[in-house]
Amino acid sequence: VFLSLQLFGTIVWILVASTQIPLPVLQGWVMFVAVTAWFLSIVFLSVFLFGYANRVAVNWNQADFIFHGATFVFYFGAFLLQAATTSLHYFPRNFNSTAPETILSGREYNISIAASV
Repeated sequence: VFLSLQLFGTIVWILVASTQIPLPVLQGWVMFVAVTAWFLSIVFLSVFLFGYANRVAVNWNQADFIFHGATFVFYFGAFLLQAATTSLHYFPRNFNSTAPETILSGREYNISIAASV
């Protein structure tokens, strides 16, 4: 389970970072969740790999449950924000020009869909 968190967290991290991040507030939270969950899962995995779990008197089943529950809540919120960013694809964005431009280009739209899934 920990390796899947690291793998998919890295994929989300790469996909969001590869866009030009048109809405930094929304996608900034997605990046924060992906990077933080990735880092904490590595810390949690290293606790078990190096045997610190045997030395520290903690209910590791409860700690695992709380960690994955919190990660689920944060990733679900990040999913909603990334899906909201993706849904804004067809809305025009007006700069100082008369040419209409969308918030996400076609390439960024496809990457945003992949990051949402």
